[in-house]
Amino acid sequence: MKKIVDYRKLLGVAETAELQELKSVYRGLMKTWHPDKFQASEESKLDAEEKSKTIIEAYHFLVSIAPETREQSKAEYIETTTNAAIADFEFKSQVLKVEFTDGNAYEYFDVPKAIYVKLVNADSPGRFARRHIYNEFVYRSLSKLVATA
Repeated sequence: MKKIVDYRKLLGVAETAELQELKSVYRGLMKTWHPDKFQASEESKLDAEEKSKTIIEAYHFLVSIAPETREQSKAEYIETTTNAAIADFEFKSQVLKVEFTDGNAYEYFDVPKAIYVKLVNADSPGRFARRHIYNEFVYRSLSKLVATA
């Protein structure tokens, strides 16, 4: 997904970057781009604010999809995808958002439109998703994002 690639490029980290590396790079970039360092002109301060907001967004996004983060909540994810039914789903720009009856919600990235069409037309969307989506695509929990916001 372009968003993932762009965020990794912005932070200058590889696909295999671990949480500690993300945190270290994030802190370094925030020291460099903190708006308080750009007091010379209002324009440079506003540019720094925009850059720092983008860095913060990239950091939080990459942390939410990091393998270590997903590993921490793997038991809950397996419980949800195995036992809860799909309450609703939505597809936009290769991102599939799935809401479950247990209240959890997940975003799946780089989902081809053909897979979404098959999900819509499946006799059992839950069974189709278990076979072709849940363990095939990078995902993040939307429930955790709401809880920490």
